[in-house]
Amino acid sequence: MDNRNDLWRHVDANKERLIALSERVWGMPEVCYTETRSCAEHAAELEHQGFRVTKGIADIPTSVIGEAGEGGPVIAFMGEYDALPGLSQEAGVASHSPVETGGHGHGCGHNLLGSAALLAAVAMKDWLAEHKLPGRVRYYGCPAEEGGAAKAFMVRAGAFDDADVAISWHPSSWWEVAPPLALANTRADFTFTGRTAHAAAAPHLGRSALDAVELMNVGVNYMREHMPSDARVHYAVLDTGGIAPNVVQAHARVRYSIRARDLRGMLELVQRVKKIAEGAALMTETKMEMRIVSAVSDLLGNTPLEQAMHGVMEELGPPHFDDADRAFAQEIRKTLQPQEIASIWRTIGMEDTGAPLADFLVPMDAKRNPAIGSTDIGDVSWAVPTVQAHAPTVAIGTPFHTWQVVAQGKTPAAHKAMVHVAKAMAATGAAVLLDPALMAAAKADHKKRLGAEGYTSPLPPEVKPPLTMSLGG
Repeated sequence: MDNRNDLWRHVDANKERLIALSERVWGMPEVCYTETRSCAEHAAELEHQGFRVTKGIADIPTSVIGEAGEGGPVIAFMGEYDALPGLSQEAGVASHSPVETGGHGHGCGHNLLGSAALLAAVAMKDWLAEHKLPGRVRYYGCPAEEGGAAKAFMVRAGAFDDADVAISWHPSSWWEVAPPLALANTRADFTFTGRTAHAAAAPHLGRSALDAVELMNVGVNYMREHMPSDARVHYAVLDTGGIAPNVVQAHARVRYSIRARDLRGMLELVQRVKKIAEGAALMTETKMEMRIVSAVSDLLGNTPLEQAMHGVMEELGPPHFDDADRAFAQEIRKTLQPQEIASIWRTIGMEDTGAPLADFLVPMDAKRNPAIGSTDIGDVSWAVPTVQAHAPTVAIGTPFHTWQVVAQGKTPAAHKAMVHVAKAMAATGAAVLLDPALMAAAKADHKKRLGAEGYTSPLPPEVKPPLTMSLGG
């Protein structure tokens, strides 16, 4: 059975519909847990393609699962469709030009991410039916990756319990198997409550919650010298207590993102930050309440799956870009700082070739210097053997979470990369389905990495999906 060409034929047969889906989602950017229309678009496409559709996974209204096939292993494809705030930008324009002032935008390319994962799932579904093979393909429509930890809630609810392998990808500058690196991360709100007073006539009667927030921030900044160098702590003040400087602020709230290389280290750092918040409350005679908003685990790699995916990507070769693709990528690069371009080359340990778009596969043994963030795929990787690809949807050097990513979200180059990576994901899923030895090796590798302690969700049992997170709640 020539499964590669069969699968890729099914990808090509469905690519126009899924490219159109990616463009529709690009045009309706919805942030963390508000992806009502984007989720509905994915659910409608799943129903059109004949999947059995389940909505509202883990009490998250904007999540959806589509399943097709019978018996056999379950191959899971994970898609996303959430946008980012404040990144509105016209498509195909290499200068900052918002569509809507203050509007949202797909600054991480999730409009492409979800559509390509769904395209891979559709192709594999059709391939299973054509060859009458046992096996189930499952598409997970996952909202709120940007800080909302939706997949972690879905894992905790058991949505991945019977999956055998999970496959995903992310837009990137590169054509590569994604390095299995991500920081464990907790987002927590620290709310301080004091006592209001006239700031001039009776300041001694007031107890400033805003002072507590500022003192907490100072304390955390001093802590930075005494925490692991690869840990990260950032904050945003959500409530300053009002706009009148002559009124002592009786309430204030700050949100912290606390990251470390592994779950244990992250949980230890969270407790240190909490102690600093308690100290700030003590110094200001205010009350402090800490509330976990979301949390995700670090990422487990899987060598057999990574090697299998690399082989598929090697066989496919990189996407085929034309002169027009490269010309627009060069226009985007003119908006970037030289250090931004140099920095992305350093992540793969290579010298800058001057290419505006990636025209090669990054070797698996590249001497990488990866830039590490956090993702809720980390929790999936603890629940099931997981592998991810990167595909070059943007000009080399484009920093993510910027208007430049939004500007490239509907380009022909992005669509070519999206379709290409769908072929890589589908063929990786088929390789696992057809090769019991590969499946066994992936599961053995996963079991070894889990260790004796196994997986414990970083989400406290009482924490529910923060459905109002985008509103600051």
